[in-house]
Amino acid sequence: MSLPLKTRLKKHFKASDAEEIEVIQSLWSGYGTISRWKLVGANVETVIVKQVSAPKEPSHPRGWNSAISHERKLRSYEIEMEWYITHAPKTNSNCRVPTCYFFKNDAEEQIMILEDLDACGFNCRRSQLSLEEAKLGLEWLAHFHANFMHAVPVGLWQQGTYWHFETRPDEREAMRTSWLKTNAQRIDEKLKTCKFQTIVHGDAKVANFCFSTDMQSVAAVDFQYVGGGCGMKDVVYFLGSCLTEEHCKLYEVELLDYYFKILKQDIKSVDVDALEKEWRAMCAIAWADFTRFLMGWMPEHQKINNYSLSMVERAKEVI
Repeated sequence: MSLPLKTRLKKHFKASDAEEIEVIQSLWSGYGTISRWKLVGANVETVIVKQVSAPKEPSHPRGWNSAISHERKLRSYEIEMEWYITHAPKTNSNCRVPTCYFFKNDAEEQIMILEDLDACGFNCRRSQLSLEEAKLGLEWLAHFHANFMHAVPVGLWQQGTYWHFETRPDEREAMRTSWLKTNAQRIDEKLKTCKFQTIVHGDAKVANFCFSTDMQSVAAVDFQYVGGGCGMKDVVYFLGSCLTEEHCKLYEVELLDYYFKILKQDIKSVDVDALEKEWRAMCAIAWADFTRFLMGWMPEHQKINNYSLSMVERAKEVI
């Protein structure tokens, strides 16, 4: 029988007491919770607890409750745990992630006890960013991609991102007939067959970045869809999540230039000019790949806008 969570926390951290302070959020479709716990008499004052349990009747705001969806979610939490065990220790302060203090994964429960980034000074969350703030997120991504360049995604998704073509057959089937639907697999193949592959965060939206109060440093969380891939997938998804359509268009060149500047400074034992040339060519294709997912999942989504559709038009020229 599993130990009660309070007992487990007290035992693991040698704390005299443990108390849940708040439920930070429920996991997508009711698959568990993320909460903050206070520890008394321990070396750390607070921790984040991620508890996963499959609901008896899964719900989804858009009705995506298929067996494929259920299995993908369960697999994503197993992969996130593997990430923290095997790969997260290879990161550094330039691509900061929380430490995993404890994990448990069996038929009874799945638990991760993580470092509280708020307590480490990363207590600022943003929904939109200025140009300079967006560069801070791109710095994290560039360091992350450089750190894992050509790394084998053992135990992770072979192709990262939550919208990956092979894991979203239901959404593709729901798409109206279009160039994107017809060419979805070709777009995927272009990204998969890049010479330069890294490990991508896979859900690099601004909500998964934790900023310092002075907006000078940043860390990232939520690694359910981490895996192999072209770094442009993270870059375009991040920019689309934190900038308006107008700012995406206005700052596109400057932000991509900045990302590649940081990437090339940090990377080792790689032909950086060839890498930049290949990945710049993949930028529009990565936009098209994500837009393909949205067209099936939520065709009225605000991220399907004139800018993203213009990137699809650019992708047509190279597919």
